[in-house]
Amino acid sequence: MRRCLLLALTVSVVFGQMNPTAAEQDEETISILQIDNLEWKDYPGLPGVKFVVLAGNPSQPGLYVIRAKFAPHTMSRPHWHPEARYVTVLKGTWWAGTGESFDPGRTTPIPAGGFAIHAPGKVHYDGAKDEEAIVQISGMGPSGTHVVNPGGAKKE
Repeated sequence: MRRCLLLALTVSVVFGQMNPTAAEQDEETISILQIDNLEWKDYPGLPGVKFVVLAGNPSQPGLYVIRAKFAPHTMSRPHWHPEARYVTVLKGTWWAGTGESFDPGRTTPIPAGGFAIHAPGKVHYDGAKDEEAIVQISGMGPSGTHVVNPGGAKKE
């Protein structure tokens, strides 16, 4: 019992030291991006899709994190990426399909909180149906998007 109390006290002290208050934090230690300060930009070649880079640079080697916002009824065309991409659905339902034939009716719904992995070099398409969807995507750059049937996003 005494060991348990000593361990609990030690853990409390250690974690207490690891979680400084906001006043003790500085920009050299932690960078915080508030959602209200995000500057969304149009995603080139995908009307109805906006994005923001949260960390890194997708065009350069190394880790990157981006968010993409799909307007209702907006889906990408079949495409692939040279790197693995890890996708977390933050808002709405994101729909994902595979293969070179674009068919929104054959997509799989991924609700908010869901997670998907795009394998490198594999053709897929994705987006929003009846509601806006926001996803967070991370990977190791350099990133790229190679459209199989060029022509941009398609409204459902």
